[in-house]
Parts: sequence; structure tokens; C-alpha cells
Amino acid sequence: MRSVHFPDSAPHLAVALSGGLDSMVLLRLAHAHVRAHGGALSAFHVHHGLSPHADAWRDHCAAAAAALDVPFDWRAVQVDKGKSGVEAAARKARYAALGEICRAHGAVVLLTAHHLDDQAETVLLQLLRGSGPTGLSGMDTANRGPGLLGDAQLLMARPLLSVARADLEQVAREQGIGWVEDESNSDPRYARNALRHGVMPALAAAFPGFQQRIARSAAHAGAAQRLLDELAAQDLAACLVARDEPADITHAGAGEAAGALDLAHVRGLSRDRIDNLLRHWFAVRRLAMPSTAWLAQMVAQMLSAREDAQLLVEHPDVHVRRHRDRLYLVPRLPDLAGMRDPEDAGLIERHAQSFRWNGEASLAFPDYGGVLHFDAAGRGFDPAWLRAQPLEIDFRKGGERLRLAHNRPSRPLKMHYQASGIPAWERGRLPIVSAGFDLLFAAGIGMDFRHVDEGQGRIALRWESTAQAAFG
Repeated sequence: MRSVHFPDSAPHLAVALSGGLDSMVLLRLAHAHVRAHGGALSAFHVHHGLSPHADAWRDHCAAAAAALDVPFDWRAVQVDKGKSGVEAAARKARYAALGEICRAHGAVVLLTAHHLDDQAETVLLQLLRGSGPTGLSGMDTANRGPGLLGDAQLLMARPLLSVARADLEQVAREQGIGWVEDESNSDPRYARNALRHGVMPALAAAFPGFQQRIARSAAHAGAAQRLLDELAAQDLAACLVARDEPADITHAGAGEAAGALDLAHVRGLSRDRIDNLLRHWFAVRRLAMPSTAWLAQMVAQMLSAREDAQLLVEHPDVHVRRHRDRLYLVPRLPDLAGMRDPEDAGLIERHAQSFRWNGEASLAFPDYGGVLHFDAAGRGFDPAWLRAQPLEIDFRKGGERLRLAHNRPSRPLKMHYQASGIPAWERGRLPIVSAGFDLLFAAGIGMDFRHVDEGQGRIALRWESTAQAAFG
């Protein structure tokens, strides 16, 4: 079959073998390809446990692989319906298991048996869902899906994507390939089955060869999407500004999450380019793609809210916030235990955590969302004096003042936060360290110089936030 294209120079191929017609033909074709071109071939099966025939399907796959002397492995998965339904849950579990088996056996390319009819069904389903160019592009002949397979290095290839199912049936008949039939494939409650059995035959009768034309349209949509991605990448580079972190605070793992969009640049774009930019920004941050309605609401608030308004738009993965005419994607972080009385979560009153410094390089304070570091420095606290102090860590209650230099007056923390450009939503998660009534250190700002001097072996305090480590 000339339209079958296997990846070049792949040392170890693996076939996702369900036992159905498509994957059984793919196994035979892949076996012939490896015999002619070299390399290794394995067959992997996922047992969903959703059908009373699932054991028989697994045994059928094992026997077919053994007949070709192809190594075989399988995994059983538990399919939890969840909010997305059985189809989506089974797909997620299947690909996760296939990725696991590939890693266990060292396979670098996973072959799936998606064919031309599958591509047409996929594009039609996306069209019915109101998808844009990305969805209407259909499936790629090859791509990496770390979110599905759990491995950014594993390539998923579809060598049969330009082959019609009728051609696969002909190959199966000619070569005597047996296959199993999944009874769920005829259940019209599933959208793809309703399309396959109710719509596709009518299209085939009225428009013979429609699958190829839909695939051609999908290729055009894919080309258009690539151009949109290139434009969005250029716009993002022009609008994205780095976040300047104060020297005394780090966000572990934050990476690009600290970036923000300069709204002055964003406003110079057309509405369509703004939407394209924002979708691309969410995509590179690996966040759930927002709906059209949600995006419209966000853009409206972003462009029309008062300059001093505390803009907040909720997203399942993040909060979208605005500060000083910049737009931020802020992780949805849980409340910290130090924010409230641990005995009664309903109380606003907070209690500081007492501690002593005994020369440690750092101390972890999970209730306050981070680690307090004690760095050797030429300017800081005298270590002997610091050891002798009963220390407390807490979140600010209001009214605290800090003096950043000997030749400067003390100022309220709020003024320091404003001068440092720290957004209001972050201030409540930045702890302070005190010795009695004396404020020694405020995360995000620095040390109070009433007890700081210069000399060898001084100790400088530095706060490292760990609450945002997963967002990056």
C-alpha cells in the first residue's frame, strides 16, 4: 500500500493493538516494514475491562503477535467515567498505559491505526462542536503528546491516516487477517458512532470520496493554524514582559509564569489578533484552552476596567489578574495554614509561629508557603545576635514599618510593596520575620537596617516561595 508511511530511522516501533480490523492490519504492515528495513517491533494492548469480551480480545492480540514472533505486552486500566464520559476517560487511560509500556520496553515510536475515515469523522465532529482551525485540522500524521503519553520524547505516528477503511478491509481479506468486533462501536449513544453509522453512509452515497476532500480541507486548516501560531508567537514576543523579582524572594519553578502581557501593546492589536494571542499564551503555558465566551468576557474586562480596578477573571487552572496595565496568569493557590487560626478556619485572627535560629542554612515554614534562607553576606545581622533572639514568622496584620537603609526613614510595608511593584494579591502571601516588637525582615522587600550592619560573616535573610513551584 503506497499510502502507508512509517517513520524513518526508528529503532523500535510499537503498535497499539486493540484487536480490531485497523490495528490488526497495521500490525501485519508494520511487521513487513521492519523485516524489510530493520529495527525492532512490539505490540502493546490495553485491557479496559468495559466489555465481557475484553479477556478474549487480549488473548486474540497476544496470539496474533506470537504468530509473527512480535513481543507482546499489555496493561489493565480502570476507567472512571468522571465528567467527560466513558469515551474520554477510556482514551485518557489507554494512552497513559501505552506510554508506560513504551517506556518499559524502550519503544520510541507508538503506531496507532487511525485511517482516512477516522480523520473525516474527527473533522466533522470538531465542526459540529464549533471548533476553530486547530480542531478542524484533524489528526497529524505524527506528533508528540506528553499530556496523553506522559513522555515528551515518545512520538505517536499514524501511518494509515491516508488509507480508507475499505482498503484495510481488502488487505485483511487478501491476507487472511482475523479481527474482533467491539460491540460498543455500534452503540449510537456515542457521538462518533452516531456519525459513523448515520451520517457517513449518506455522505458516501451523495459525495463519493468525500473522505479525501475532508482530509484536504483539514490540511488547509492546519496550514492556516500554523500561520496563526507564527503570528501569535510574534505578538507574544512583542507583548510579553519579564517580571522583576525582588532580590530577597524567589518563586521556585515559576519560570515563564512570572511573565506578563503589556496591555499598552495588546491594545494596539485588532480584536482577532488579541484573541489569537491570548489562546497562544494559554497554549504555551499548557493551560486549558478557554471557550470563546470566556475569552470574550476576559478581553472585555481587560480593556474596559478602570485603571485602578483589581481585575480578576476566574479560569479552571489560573486567575487572570491585571496590575499596572499588565496582565498576569496567576496560579490558583490554596490558602496557607498561617493565614488563619489552625484551630478554627473561620477566624480571621492569625497566630505567629515562634522559632529560634541555630545556625541552619535554611528553615522550612510550610504553613507560610516557603523556606527562609540564612545566607552568609557582607551586610546583614550579626549571627551571635540573631541566635539569641526569639523569632517569629507571620503574615502582616497592618501598620508594620520597615527601614531599608540607615539614611532612609521607616515606611509602611504598603508603600514598600507599591514601590517594589508587588501586586496586591501577592502581598498577603509574603511573610514577615520579627524579634519581639522589632520587624527584622519582610519577604519581597528586604531587611530592616536598624539591626543590620556590615562585616564578615553577617547573615542576610531571603525568602523562597514554594507554593508556586508547580506552576511553570
